[in-house]
Amino acid sequence: MHELIRDTAFGKLVRISSGHRLFRYPEELDPSIASEYINRAAEEGDTALEPGPNGNITDPNGLETIMSQASYRSRRGSIRTSSYRDEKTAMVNWQRGDSENPQNWSFGKKLFVSSLVWLLTFAVYIGSAIYSPAIPQVAEEFGVSNVVSTLGLTLFVLGYGIGPMIWSPLSELPTVGRSPVYVLTLLVFVFLNFAVVYAKSIATLMVLRFITGFIGSPALATGGASMSDIWSPRARDYMIVIWGAFAIAAPVLGPMVGGFALPAEGWTWTIWQLIWVSAFALVLLFFLLPETYGPNILYRRARRLRRISQKPFYCEAELELRSITSTEILFEALVRPFHLCFYEPIVLVMNIYISLVYGILYIWFEAFPIVFQEIHGFNSGESGMAFLGIIVGTLCFAVPGYFSWKYFYQSKQVTSTPESQLPPAIVGSICLPISLFWFGWTGNFESVHWIVPIMASTLFSVGGCLIFNPIFCYLAHAYPRYAASVLAGNDFMRSSFGAGFPLFATAMFHNLGVGWACTLLGCLTCLFIPFPLIFYWRGKQLRLKSRFARHDI
Repeated sequence: MHELIRDTAFGKLVRISSGHRLFRYPEELDPSIASEYINRAAEEGDTALEPGPNGNITDPNGLETIMSQASYRSRRGSIRTSSYRDEKTAMVNWQRGDSENPQNWSFGKKLFVSSLVWLLTFAVYIGSAIYSPAIPQVAEEFGVSNVVSTLGLTLFVLGYGIGPMIWSPLSELPTVGRSPVYVLTLLVFVFLNFAVVYAKSIATLMVLRFITGFIGSPALATGGASMSDIWSPRARDYMIVIWGAFAIAAPVLGPMVGGFALPAEGWTWTIWQLIWVSAFALVLLFFLLPETYGPNILYRRARRLRRISQKPFYCEAELELRSITSTEILFEALVRPFHLCFYEPIVLVMNIYISLVYGILYIWFEAFPIVFQEIHGFNSGESGMAFLGIIVGTLCFAVPGYFSWKYFYQSKQVTSTPESQLPPAIVGSICLPISLFWFGWTGNFESVHWIVPIMASTLFSVGGCLIFNPIFCYLAHAYPRYAASVLAGNDFMRSSFGAGFPLFATAMFHNLGVGWACTLLGCLTCLFIPFPLIFYWRGKQLRLKSRFARHDI
């Protein structure tokens, strides 16, 4: 517990305020052990990530970051790192079995820290849909249309789509790390939501909703990277799926939680609930979340050794940071994601499909009040409980099914190609339109029992999970060198669809009717059924034609 708290935001503040006398590290207690952490630069050589025989960078944990992309871009021109190294430079590395290395933590500690990241993701993600039941009251209070009040949802979603472009590179700086970004942005997120509660104009409310979405996005941007920091490649995919399940559960539970508070206390109580959840997460993260980003842990170790010994101790990431210009970082963070998103055919098609599914999810959420309140007479809280079918589908069918497939089939394969990630997406692409047709034509009639469309929503969550997780894994494995850029571009496009689609959702369901509106959405998803199958059978040929995708397997 001492080691866990020492590396948290609370532990760091205590260390600074006590002049490093409390929560001391082993090398501060016994300076003689410093030699165990180092390798002489002349002996170690340049251990930075280098491209393999096929031009692909190999990373111990399998995926690349914005910083490693920028580092490789820098090294292609010149080896500037070497100018900072000489025979007197002591390179700080991990020891064998180093207890500070997140990859060496005990299973219990890994699971506990992962659960904090899952909680953070849930606490922020619930902020989008928890506002949904409040849309009519917001429109009434501020004297605007429902479309305008819906901007409170769409701008929040847009904010957490843009945020990763900034927060991902920042959290990957060895001088910053992930924990400070998580804790500080969550602190601002909590206090800005107080301003949302007391907003006096619709313009103020909308601006604050966008800013809170933007500020709260680090967990949504780098939660998967935190899983990669902690878990081995074999376990990482399972943990990312669980992280994704929390990301799905949050917006699904939001309308139910907000729906029960709305009739009793008004629309501001939906935001109060968001404050309570996020403040609870903030307290836990402040006291219990240690740093997980390896380069930051080594950077702080090197700084301690320099302070103690007055000798030139450095870590590899610290020297590489000196060789990377701000232009290179900005290119990888802001330009590369858009270039790959729109000019790389594999990425473009998969991003459009994922974004369409995400946009349909937010459109479809707008159908629940119509089906369960207007047609079946539920109140807002009961209507929110109708979303529980999605939770059941995710937790009882999608996640166990995906885990079973990975364990019993994929793990037995000798060579795992990017295309081997896609079979679950083929199944999911078929489930999605079936669930939409089922929901539309059973939810459209009062004579059909309300449980039937809820059962349809269960199948939708199965289809959505089986599409999202395999495609994310496919893109990351097909573009290992540019995984951070590919996923950042995907996040931006996905959130843009999720932000824009709800603006016309209510009008579409009222004008077309629930049945025909869901039929339209189902037909759109049918158009994309062939693509997971095409990429599964012909993906390798497409990758070989790309200058960005991997060619070695």
